[in-house]
Amino acid sequence: MSPDSPLNMVTIRTLAHDRLREALARDPVRRFGRITRSNGEVLHASGIRAPIGSRCLIAAEGGAGFLSAEVVGFEQGALLVMPEQGTRGVTRGARVHVESRAPAPLMGSALLGRIIDARGQPLDGQPPPDVTQPWPLLGVPLNPMARTRISQVFDVGVGAINALATMGRGMRIGLFAGSGVGKTTLLGMMARHARADVVVVGMIGERGREIREFIEDHLGSARPRSVVVASPADDTALGRLHGAYRAAAIAEYFRGQGKHVLLVVDSLTRLAMALREIGLAAGEPPATKGYPPSVFGALAAYVERAGNGTSAQGSITAIYTVLVEGDDHVGDPVADTARSVLDGHIVLSRALAEAAMYPPIDISASLSRPMPSLVTPAHQKLAARFRALWARRAEKQDIIDLGVYAAGRDPLLDEALRRAPAMENVLRQDMHEGITLAASLAALHAALAEPQP
Repeated sequence: MSPDSPLNMVTIRTLAHDRLREALARDPVRRFGRITRSNGEVLHASGIRAPIGSRCLIAAEGGAGFLSAEVVGFEQGALLVMPEQGTRGVTRGARVHVESRAPAPLMGSALLGRIIDARGQPLDGQPPPDVTQPWPLLGVPLNPMARTRISQVFDVGVGAINALATMGRGMRIGLFAGSGVGKTTLLGMMARHARADVVVVGMIGERGREIREFIEDHLGSARPRSVVVASPADDTALGRLHGAYRAAAIAEYFRGQGKHVLLVVDSLTRLAMALREIGLAAGEPPATKGYPPSVFGALAAYVERAGNGTSAQGSITAIYTVLVEGDDHVGDPVADTARSVLDGHIVLSRALAEAAMYPPIDISASLSRPMPSLVTPAHQKLAARFRALWARRAEKQDIIDLGVYAAGRDPLLDEALRRAPAMENVLRQDMHEGITLAASLAALHAALAEPQP
């Protein structure tokens, strides 16, 4: 067919019109506004329009570059913008313009083995990673009916979890504990020993000292296949939020490449605190314990980004730590919300930690919802028997310590006391040791298969 044929000319004109519409949609004219006033960490910008979530640049004082900010709301004709690195250096009347309507950080395999901050800048003293593929910071929604089901066991290398709260590939689970009980050490164990192609660690709101210690002491052999996104406690609320979103976006990118990813976020509670700061600064009314209602919806949406992809993609198995205040696992609103949106929870006990039981997993309070569909009926029956014996012993521990219990009164308790040493062996594990799923199941069999006297 000749290039000058009528059909080809129509095609060319159609393509030209499409390109013109795309160019007009991009709005090549850069519009500038002005900062009119500030309210804490929120700035009011007039003279420009942009949807919530857009990225803006604010001219710093004295021509010292630009400050990146995000539109978090609007009020009486002005945009409410929050700078990622704080408001220091911003003057009244500073120029501001919209840079992008949907932030999309760059991704690539060069991220593996690297440590970056919430803005993608390297923290490990190396040059910026050579990445070229954009991925939306807020992720790409998946049709829930297109996701594959959780059908394969995910071996985390921790005997108590493998045997009694078996995780599935693509599962989202919470690690609940108070401060100083051993969450970070257990996370490091799972990051090192889990059967995952890529490990993405989001350290959100943690102490700066703990970030380096986790990478050097706990991540260990998993570091070459890991990406660490660190947003320490002295970062802004928006920085901590973006750190958590960037970690999820990196995990989504590798899932899209067909990889099986372990996403570790420490902690979901500090992400909720960052959302609370932003919500209150934007004028939302406080609700439960000062958290605006939008926080709980944002947490649910964040958790939903993990999980299995389509049949052509990989998976994201996610572990979120939840810091419960004063070891209150019931009254904390973030913990309560997390339980309702996650696929299971691992509870760490301060009493077990003080008794030198490591990892201090309260197996009676821990749960994996997909476990019945992942393990054999024999495995499920053994795990249920273990839980019953362990719970009965914990329930009667006070009268045992007082020495007032007489053997023979409670057959279940008598069996629990006889099997106690073997059962503790199922739960105890050295922090540098990895226990496979097969070894975990063998220990469970051994603990409950001792001959009766």
